[in-house]
Amino acid sequence: MDGALAYLVAVVAVLVVVVLVVVVRAATRPGGASPDGRPARGGATDAPRGGRHRLAVGDRVRIGEREYVVNGTIRLVEGDWSWVQYLLDDNSGPARRLSVEGAGGADLELVLWTAEPGATVTPGAPTIDLGGRRYTWAETGQARYTAIGETGLPSAGTMCYHDYQSGSNARLSFEAYGEEGWRVARGDLIDPADLAIRPAGGER
Repeated sequence: MDGALAYLVAVVAVLVVVVLVVVVRAATRPGGASPDGRPARGGATDAPRGGRHRLAVGDRVRIGEREYVVNGTIRLVEGDWSWVQYLLDDNSGPARRLSVEGAGGADLELVLWTAEPGATVTPGAPTIDLGGRRYTWAETGQARYTAIGETGLPSAGTMCYHDYQSGSNARLSFEAYGEEGWRVARGDLIDPADLAIRPAGGER
């Protein structure tokens, strides 16, 4: 009887240790980070609601020395994560868009994207060289979207993406909406303080 009791105590002790290890690992994984340490889209819910980074079609946006008009909005949802892309126009140069991810504060990420319609690279490789930079794969997924304004897209559908990055500020994205081919764009992380918004209808 003593031997059976000792065996039972040992089994319980092992189970307790296993549970503790699992709990500690989950608690120390930063805000929804994936197992390899990359930030995961599932780490936050409902990317920014309201606030100074929520734009509408017709708003004007100044980033650095250039001012743009918001021509369209694409809202994307993947699981419990959502983000938004604003299509910008300044009547010159390649198409640009501003993506807004995160719930605000240190979690907020703004990226100004420039379309690369002539790029011949395709996604899938661990690293991609483009424009003198080497980008490393970051994440892949599929999201549902709704589109408003001049986006050239149906009002709703699905979008597949592959994201790459170089250093802490440079980004490379591949997006395919519905059955269309890949749209390639290079992005630069921008400081929220460098973004000025002039609402189309005055203060909101």
